[in-house]
Amino acid sequence: MSDFQKLISKRRSIYHLDEVVQMMEPEITELIRSCLYEAPSAFNSQSTRLVVLYGEAYQSFWQMVQETLRSVVPPASFQKTKERIDSFAQGTGTILFFEDFSVVRSLQQQMPIYADRFPIWAEHANAMVQYMIWVALAEKGIGASLQHYNPLIDDKVREMFALPQSWQLIAQMPFGHIVEPPAEKTHLPLDQRIKIIR
Repeated sequence: MSDFQKLISKRRSIYHLDEVVQMMEPEITELIRSCLYEAPSAFNSQSTRLVVLYGEAYQSFWQMVQETLRSVVPPASFQKTKERIDSFAQGTGTILFFEDFSVVRSLQQQMPIYADRFPIWAEHANAMVQYMIWVALAEKGIGASLQHYNPLIDDKVREMFALPQSWQLIAQMPFGHIVEPPAEKTHLPLDQRIKIIR
């Protein structure tokens, strides 16, 4: 198994975090920046946008998520939701992933033949940035998971951080020191998922 194969197998969804990581915030930020810089995108559109939250902003974000969900989750089920969100808030930081749809709309106008595809291709590019960062964090021994509390929180996030209306929230990635390793992962047989044709 190559080093790369070992690395991609190291990336897992880690839900139990704390803030005691071996890297300093500027090093983590530079790692995230380098992944964004190198990520591919359709027509080199570079429409993915990131907001990296630490400290008070990070805590305020997860408090807002919890309060938003409290208003929609049945009270009998809320404790489990609260525990999950609390586990995310115990880490080091959170990355918010966005797509700038002003870029997408501009491409749609420039190349109308592909207009219906550009939003899909933008999400593909965003997913690649997510994965690159997730693997890069895993290489450094930092755990992460990918969350999707949008669209419930979209407007509040834009307001909290004074973000452009054209930025559409795609996902949230809390990260930090791994407190509890993930459970064993089950896999479907690869023969059910891949065909080799000659």
